[in-house]
Amino acid sequence: MSLGVWCYGEADYNDAVPMEEGEKTALYSAIQGFVGNWWNGSDLYPDPCGWTPVQGVSCDLFDGLWYVTALSIGPLLDNYLDCAPIVEFRPQLFELKHLKSLTFFSCFVSPHEHPIIIPSKNWEKLAGNLETLEFRSNPGLIGKVPSSFGSLIRLQSLVLLENGLTGELPRNVGNLTKLKRLVLAANRFYGRIPDNFGGLNELLILDLSRNLLSGSLPLTLGGLSSLLKLDLSNNQLVGSLPAVMCYMKNLTLLDLRNNRFSGGLTKSLQEMYSLEEMALSNNPIGGDLQGLEWHSLQNLVVLDLSNTGLTGEIPESIAELKRLRFLGLRGNRLTGNLSPKLATLPCVSALYLDGNNLTGELKFSGWFYGKMGRRFGAWNNPNLCYPVGLVSTGHAPYGVKPCQQEVSLVEATTNSKSGDDNFNQNSHLVASLGFPSYVIDGFWRFYLVQASRVLHSPRKIGLEEDTLAERVRSSMTDTCGDMKDPNMHKHVTRLIMICPLCLARPSPTSSPGLKWNKSGNHGIMDA
Repeated sequence: MSLGVWCYGEADYNDAVPMEEGEKTALYSAIQGFVGNWWNGSDLYPDPCGWTPVQGVSCDLFDGLWYVTALSIGPLLDNYLDCAPIVEFRPQLFELKHLKSLTFFSCFVSPHEHPIIIPSKNWEKLAGNLETLEFRSNPGLIGKVPSSFGSLIRLQSLVLLENGLTGELPRNVGNLTKLKRLVLAANRFYGRIPDNFGGLNELLILDLSRNLLSGSLPLTLGGLSSLLKLDLSNNQLVGSLPAVMCYMKNLTLLDLRNNRFSGGLTKSLQEMYSLEEMALSNNPIGGDLQGLEWHSLQNLVVLDLSNTGLTGEIPESIAELKRLRFLGLRGNRLTGNLSPKLATLPCVSALYLDGNNLTGELKFSGWFYGKMGRRFGAWNNPNLCYPVGLVSTGHAPYGVKPCQQEVSLVEATTNSKSGDDNFNQNSHLVASLGFPSYVIDGFWRFYLVQASRVLHSPRKIGLEEDTLAERVRSSMTDTCGDMKDPNMHKHVTRLIMICPLCLARPSPTSSPGLKWNKSGNHGIMDA
């Protein structure tokens, strides 16, 4: 410890240490180029590394003098340095040679009136120390990534996120072998992914999502053995998923959604044991699920294979993924029945299987449907049904018909001279109940046609039936098209039990109407 620190204390000593004058002048000028000429640093912050610190500026001691090590421009912090409408990269910025971190957040925001291009020169002056370079949320930042970025050999984090940058991905970024984070997402980059990106052996995060990238994945990406997160979603990438992905043993996130991958699910996926999230939805991948040993992916929390053209049955081994919270298989051509083991997944909170060709009777409990609500999606599977006994529990799966509906429809057709099972021919009846036709689907079509018959029948019905009818009328949909009364299906079911006999035989002339059978037989009897 120096004599000055011993006598005055470390804090007092640091306050007494001067800032290198050339460094101070360069800092003032660099900041002024971004926030405007009104900003007079020498008056506002005469000691920017000492007793009048500038928000967004960090300093460190070198050879007994203060130097700037971090500069952040934009609304990241309180009392931040806010960019002016017209900005410029002044040469003095590149004289801050001790900079380790340089960040621009929401600074260049006007792509039409005042666009700005990243300067192509002088970046090599910062190569000795710069470890973090970030441009975030700058829609007014346009043009290409300068090739001189390739000189920043000490760079560990390069983030160009949500800007207006264009052109092909710069190949020279593949020379930055110390990179741990490379985020080039949400720009307008196009073309292929450079194969030399596979040489970034220390890379932990690679995010190239939300661009216009095309072509197939380079096989060299298999060399990214340290990678934890790979996000290539929302591009125009094609081809098969490369088998070399199995070398990414540490990968926890694989997001390839919204591309044009095909060729089936590669078996190498089952060797990515660390995966927690696998999102491949909205790709014409095709093939089936049976070829993979899903039980080997015991860390999987999210599995989204929606709209991928999958066929065949859902393997029971998926039910062995004990950490799984989200399973998305909607919009495929999957067949067969669902294993009741899926309901035993201890962590599952969303299960979407709608829009397939699943068949048979669902074997899940009413408790499971009650827990999941509409996060269990099985609608638009025409040949899938649930046990009718679940109706009385109030926890039937949304949008799925009861298994006896097929029989009831036949009976209704036989007993109805007008063929009212055709929903389109009964739209006036359903409309009279207050339901817009666009919200009626699945088993509700049959229920509401039958209920409307009862409510419009010329027969007299007993007091309790009239009360039930009123409860049906009051259970109209809200403005979002959802049933306001979650127990509506119970009210309608009781009416349906009455309705077929009402239609099938004429009312005895001596009978004033029908009454609900309170004996517990769930039938009707003459009054």
